[in-house]
Amino acid sequence: MLLLRCPLLLLLLPLSSRPQKLPTRDEELFQMQIRDKAFFHDSSVIPDGAEISSYLFRDTPKRYFFVVEEDNTPLAVTVTPCDAPLEWKLSVQELPEEASGEGSGEPEPLEQQKQQITNEEGTELFSYKGNDVEYFVSSSSPSGLYQLDLLSTEKDTHFKVYATTTPESDQPYPELPYDPRIDVTSLGRTTVTLAWKPSPTASLLKQPIQYCIVINKEHNFKSLCAVEAKLSSDDGFMMAPKPGLDFSPFDFAHFGFPSDNSGKERSFLKSSSKFGRQTPSKPRVDLHKVCIGNKNIFTVSDLKPDTQYYFDMFAMNTNTNMSTAYVGTFARTKEEAKQKTVELKDGKVTDVFIKRKGAKFLRFAPVSSHQKVTFSVHSCLDAVQIQVRRDGKLLLSQNVEGVRQFQLRGKAKAKYVIRLKGSKKGASMLKILATTRPNKQSFPSLPEDTRIKAFDKLRTCSSVTVAWLGTQERNKFCIYKREVDDNYNEEQKKREQNQCLGPDTRKKSEKVLCKYFHSQNIQKAVTTETIRGLQPGKSYLLDVYVIGHGGHSVKYQSKLVKTRKFC
Repeated sequence: MLLLRCPLLLLLLPLSSRPQKLPTRDEELFQMQIRDKAFFHDSSVIPDGAEISSYLFRDTPKRYFFVVEEDNTPLAVTVTPCDAPLEWKLSVQELPEEASGEGSGEPEPLEQQKQQITNEEGTELFSYKGNDVEYFVSSSSPSGLYQLDLLSTEKDTHFKVYATTTPESDQPYPELPYDPRIDVTSLGRTTVTLAWKPSPTASLLKQPIQYCIVINKEHNFKSLCAVEAKLSSDDGFMMAPKPGLDFSPFDFAHFGFPSDNSGKERSFLKSSSKFGRQTPSKPRVDLHKVCIGNKNIFTVSDLKPDTQYYFDMFAMNTNTNMSTAYVGTFARTKEEAKQKTVELKDGKVTDVFIKRKGAKFLRFAPVSSHQKVTFSVHSCLDAVQIQVRRDGKLLLSQNVEGVRQFQLRGKAKAKYVIRLKGSKKGASMLKILATTRPNKQSFPSLPEDTRIKAFDKLRTCSSVTVAWLGTQERNKFCIYKREVDDNYNEEQKKREQNQCLGPDTRKKSEKVLCKYFHSQNIQKAVTTETIRGLQPGKSYLLDVYVIGHGGHSVKYQSKLVKTRKFC
């Protein structure tokens, strides 16, 4: 079979008076032409045994040709619409007479040959209208000039065409298993596990097959070509996951599928000046595809809860780069587990534990009218995020580290919902107090700097001198010491930095002293203390606790000190 444009067909006809046949497929020439992609670019010639990609402008028909020389020739034609339905028709007409005179040695004029080929409609063999990948297959086709007419009435679109006279030996498209469906084997709030039967092309014919999964929230796709047309950036394929790890798109921070090249837009016409018009770029869509090798079970993770997703699977022959679609499926992820809302009581401290990356909801409904409401938050470990809504309106959104206090304007019969979001590093612990009484303060006030300073020049073999900042509010301060090994490091100290653990968790033998301290002049709110009775050359961990009027304590940052070994 030979695929050729009409003028090319006429030029290929030998200028000879002897009867000539159109050439059959020359395998060596064919392979050379397939390697040279420019040979078939923007051409109406369909090569035998190779897939071509082309473009249709809306309401502008396009015609392709190929020749079958001998009767009873097998024939297969596949048309793949990409992003719009197509109307296409395959027809055949008899080959024209090869010469005009006996022995004259002069060929017919080119215009007469062209008219002989193109003016006849031919016999229609097959027609189709839609966006499915459709086939015409015949085990015994007549000789003649075959015409493939295509039309898109909806919009400008891409499409692909494949034709061959050796369908049994070529088999470029992977074969589907007897059950080509994708099964959803497991469903969670953020994960979906898919399984499918392997392609016989891989399991029986041992050809190299890889599977590509497509995930989106709009609809299923019928071809990989349609997926590529829908994508708006050039980096459509992701790298295959590492062995043993499944795809985590949204390593997609969220399933909206982010891209490093989100600024790039895919234009259907790379060289639009050639056609005289441009196709406007499309907005980014929530669609992603990933090729995962030859495994046939896969878990997609980091999806959004209670969201419907569509999943498509394509088997791709890596030798031919041609693909076949499995029957797509869809699934809705499970709903987020409903959070139990904790009721806050006016003036009472509530302990809250939050899992890593988790969240907790609290509710505060004052029983009486109020002018102001105060929220005091003590984050025991890492910073947490607090959001406060009053009757659905967002009033506050802040990150809290240590002790923070927020005062908001009150409203009669108002209800407050507090959302606390934990740290990404690990679990979070905090204490929270809500009150409509301004004088009800269970948390002690803290200076901005809660470090303990040690004076190296005042260090001896049996004592160390330290200082820390206070506030204008009179509070009780207690200092504790604990001997630690010489290899005690900052990492161990960090693990013990739970600021919510009070003096009641310490041994009595570790207590150094307690004292009251404050200063009206904030610049002079500094106190020092010398800790005696220590051992030479030993390391100690020092902790200072400030205790508020309500008995709630907050720990300053721990300080590691070491006495001199020789004095």
